[in-house]
Amino acid sequence: MQRTIIVKGEGKVVAKVDYVIIKMNMESEDKEYQKAMDLATERIDSLNSLLISIGFEKDDLKTTNFNVRTIYDSVKDKNGNYKQVFRGYLVIHDLKLGFDFDSKRLAKVLTAISKCASKPHLSITFTVKDETAIKEEMLRLTASNARRKAEILCEGSGVKLGELITINYNWNEIDIYSHTSYDLDTGTRFASSIKSDMEFAPEDIEVKDSATFIWKIM
Repeated sequence: MQRTIIVKGEGKVVAKVDYVIIKMNMESEDKEYQKAMDLATERIDSLNSLLISIGFEKDDLKTTNFNVRTIYDSVKDKNGNYKQVFRGYLVIHDLKLGFDFDSKRLAKVLTAISKCASKPHLSITFTVKDETAIKEEMLRLTASNARRKAEILCEGSGVKLGELITINYNWNEIDIYSHTSYDLDTGTRFASSIKSDMEFAPEDIEVKDSATFIWKIM
């Protein structure tokens, strides 16, 4: 019977934030389809103009989802029964803007967005520009950690570490982002008075991963 040793390797990487992603959701509504579309186009153009005014290119603002659907209101009739009454068309536009992290630039971007008449809903994520490098380093550390554990266990047990038989790894996507939250209600009267000279450092990104290794032992 072949003798083996099974070891779980673990890798952890800590990285500084160097990239920020702002996701925006804009909704436009009108009873007429064309007017709803025109309003959505007008709002996107307005947002693009505001971003261009602070140094971005038109293509920097990316569309991640575009959807048009009909909406209805539930109305009670004179007999107390509810019926669906057509209200209009809703145009949903999800957008993404990514740029190298700089707290002052972020403040300028948010100030510009707050001036947009549509008041888009925002979510802000602090991450790294090169996710591949982080993931590769984490895998290298995971493999190194597993081998070191296996060598110590074999040394302590009086056996020799042999050929690597199998590596079991879960290829699920790993989210690489800082837990720092940055909330802004663009609908408030305070949004237009964000201080562009405010500096802050997001919490470092800490990511972990693991894999199971099986070696022969002799």
